[in-house]
Amino acid sequence: MIHVLAIITAKPGMRDRILKAYRANVEAVRAEAGCLAYEAVVDVQGAAAGFAQFGPDAFVVVEKWASIEALQAHAIAPHMKAYASEVKDLTAGRAIHVLEPA
Repeated sequence: MIHVLAIITAKPGMRDRILKAYRANVEAVRAEAGCLAYEAVVDVQGAAAGFAQFGPDAFVVVEKWASIEALQAHAIAPHMKAYASEVKDLTAGRAIHVLEPA
């Protein structure tokens, strides 16, 4: 199993617009062969002091894939290319962490 943490940083004030595009794409992603989990998460509001925060312009997509091949197919899927094109000008940065069980 492959785990992915995709940390997306929007340009200031654009996170909700990117999340709207993300939500429109979720059904297609979850229907992909090998997709086990695909969910966007944001910082908990009112968390205790000392917990790290990604900030108001960021969100994280937590993903699980059956194999690296399934993840690679996801990366080049037509709906992902369309999503990337739609959010390109709204995005300040992204970091994709591909992980495996320790």
